[in-house]
Amino acid sequence: MNEASIIAAIESIVSTYSVWYIGVTDNPSERKQGHKNNNEDVSNWKQWLADTENIARDVEKYFLARGMKGDTGGGKDPHYVYIY
Repeated sequence: MNEASIIAAIESIVSTYSVWYIGVTDNPSERKQGHKNNNEDVSNWKQWLADTENIARDVEKYFLARGMKGDTGGGKDPHYVYIY
């Protein structure tokens, strides 16, 4: 997906940025399990496959700047954007 499509999809779900977590990863199943193992509630997990790593990272930065929880990182060659 392109950047605008992912941003629009997330904006259609999120109303209060500060209660959501955003991240990027190269392995969404493993990353979701990692968050779950840290006793985080991932029941509202959503993910999108970005066309490029740069798109994934730009979407993450966009929402971090708006107050979502999270940080940059995401493994080697992350193409997935996720929120929960």
